[in-house]
Amino acid sequence: MGKVQVYQEPDRETRVQIQESVRGKDVFIIQTVSKDVNTTIMELLIMVYACKTSCAKSIIGVIPYFPYSKQCKMRKRGSIVSKLLASMMCKAGLTHLITMDLHQKEIQGFFNIPVDNLRASPFLLQYIQEEIPDYRNAVIVAKSPASAKRAQSFAERLRLGIAVIHGEAQDAESDLVDGRHSPPMVRSAAAIHPSLEIPMLIPKEKPPITVVGDVGGRTAVIVDDIIDDVDSFLAAAETLKERGAYKIFVMATHGLLSSDAPRLIEESAIDEVVVTNTVPHEIQKLQCPKIKTVDISMILSEAIRRIHNGESMSYLFRNIGLDD
Repeated sequence: MGKVQVYQEPDRETRVQIQESVRGKDVFIIQTVSKDVNTTIMELLIMVYACKTSCAKSIIGVIPYFPYSKQCKMRKRGSIVSKLLASMMCKAGLTHLITMDLHQKEIQGFFNIPVDNLRASPFLLQYIQEEIPDYRNAVIVAKSPASAKRAQSFAERLRLGIAVIHGEAQDAESDLVDGRHSPPMVRSAAAIHPSLEIPMLIPKEKPPITVVGDVGGRTAVIVDDIIDDVDSFLAAAETLKERGAYKIFVMATHGLLSSDAPRLIEESAIDEVVVTNTVPHEIQKLQCPKIKTVDISMILSEAIRRIHNGESMSYLFRNIGLDD
């Protein structure tokens, strides 16, 4: 383990001092995302650039949770921030990225360096098999149609049934906030040729909340990649309870658990929330005993070992399909 000093000046500027030679060496920078995500990003960029200017042979970033990954689509007059962050990392000098369960796999295309997007699903599947009593009587639940593919992957590997909740309130992934639905400015009615008749999309109207699949008297396991704002999970849990679910588990890779999430989970119908340690959440666990942690450090350390020794990474992607 190399020695580096990272601190903030009185004016809150971040300063990095590498305290041993990295010339000609493979440097692995492990950076987890704290609550102050912007400071975390600056620390990473400055550290990468310091290694680059110190003539490191290669600089590999190990970022279990890639920040700003939820901002990977155009939102009206916004921007694709994850593309900007990818460009900044590459420009700073990063030569390889190891991460886990990107919010959208297409984010890998934002980089012009190799990206290894590892999966946490083997660890979560193992937890279901070993820690959930009578898991054979469980059903895998997608809290929205958008997460149905992930739920289907879990269900097929565990040989379980699947249920999908449809008709929930509008969420952040809605097409209605996509920039393509923002019409161009029209200076006057004469700006559009009178002979043109451009067809308009019919507005979406979601039906009342329905559960497609049988959850009565069974253990419901809701799966997703990120649990941050828990409102949608709480609404899904209430719906499942109304439909007769016996117990409700929530499984996610990244447990951001921001704001009042621990208190809301503790007071909810959810029996247990299982997340990995890609993001530190020790304080949230003290506030809510329902939160459990699955350790995924083993796969990250194996990825680091294989890259350093020039070995194939395919072993870490066994039986992983395009939809996983």
